[in-house]
Amino acid sequence: MPSGDLFALGLREAATAVRSGSVSPVELTEACLARIRALDGAIRAWAHLDQDGALATARERLAEVRSGRLRGPLHGVPVGVKDIVDVAGMPTTGGAKPFAHTRPAVDAPAVSRLRAAGAIILGKTVTTEFAYRDPAPTRNPWNQGHTPGGSSAGSAAALAARMAPLAIGSQTVGSVLRPAAYCGVVGFKGTHGLVPVAGVIPLAWSLDHVGVLTRSVGDAALAMSVLAGRALDPQPVSAPRIALAPELLERASPDVAAHVQSVADAFVRAGATVSKVELPASFRGIHAAGLTVLEVEAAAYHAPAFARHADDYSKEMRSLIETGLRHPATAYVNANHARLAFREDVMPLLEAHDALLSPTAPAAAPAGLGSTGDGSLCAPWSNAGVPAISLPSGIAASGLPHAIQLIQGAGASARLLGVAAWCERALAFSQAPSV
Repeated sequence: MPSGDLFALGLREAATAVRSGSVSPVELTEACLARIRALDGAIRAWAHLDQDGALATARERLAEVRSGRLRGPLHGVPVGVKDIVDVAGMPTTGGAKPFAHTRPAVDAPAVSRLRAAGAIILGKTVTTEFAYRDPAPTRNPWNQGHTPGGSSAGSAAALAARMAPLAIGSQTVGSVLRPAAYCGVVGFKGTHGLVPVAGVIPLAWSLDHVGVLTRSVGDAALAMSVLAGRALDPQPVSAPRIALAPELLERASPDVAAHVQSVADAFVRAGATVSKVELPASFRGIHAAGLTVLEVEAAAYHAPAFARHADDYSKEMRSLIETGLRHPATAYVNANHARLAFREDVMPLLEAHDALLSPTAPAAAPAGLGSTGDGSLCAPWSNAGVPAISLPSGIAASGLPHAIQLIQGAGASARLLGVAAWCERALAFSQAPSV
């Protein structure tokens, strides 16, 4: 591959090329940095870029390759990290004024694991303020007049624009999967707690997940294995049993619902069994319950700083915190009970199938940068703490990506990755934005 095209390598391709010596970590890092310099003035995916540090690390990784010492499966591969995750020596601003000058001295455990695996940290990707709803300036590489979603806006846009083969994100409601869907890349979060959230600015401790954005399911499995500290090899499946809940399709636009139904039909033709299922009654209250938990936990974390610097918070964040502070303790306890009851109620359905199929979002990426879109179809699975993955699945009439979401039960990340790999092969989606 010409050196100028190295930015297009996926995660596993890049790691294999470095390991074999056919590509040097310096060449790969330089290609990603050149891509960022060429495109990020318009896309605005990066909050902080450590060009000198990344190249210095790349030279170290090259020397290690030449001496036969490989640190791990990501040796010499450039990575972007969402700007709510601590990287030693780099700013962690959370996209917010109160943290504008924060520069941690210690890596978050997730970043320590990336470094131990040999990864090169390029810099920090843009987040919405405190990973909540206030839109970021990042633009969708498929159409710069549309949002890339949020809150992992920069991570998704960087992947779609081929600025890095891996970016780290976080999800409390839909902040990994929805941007992945809008930007036509793979977004994956495992079971709640699979990846440590220490060193990550919290939005809601009970709901926060560290996730990954990649260009394939296999890349997501590799990245999550590193972050989790244990192998998550996709479990092979030849004829998956897929559940489809009409209630989820009813919550999507007609265009998206028709697309997901066509995907289900294609899966049947490829050898899957698709069965219509009914979600438990507790599903109906899960959105309200999860929102209450989010409001109270966000308020608990931000209350000390908010009391001193309320004017430094956006209108959206002020409203969130003030609402959370008004909730009585009983409301929080009842909401958490409802959330955990839904998780218990839905587990038999999930365990009886290889995956539940759903739209990732009710519609394709909205026009403008005034909203990050609708996370309501991702929220139930974040609230339940179960693994979920978004796969690009086609192109809408608007020219923007379509996506599907696959969900499995708690502790079944490897099982979900296996059926996702099967679905990815059946979909055979390979398009990229023309940036």
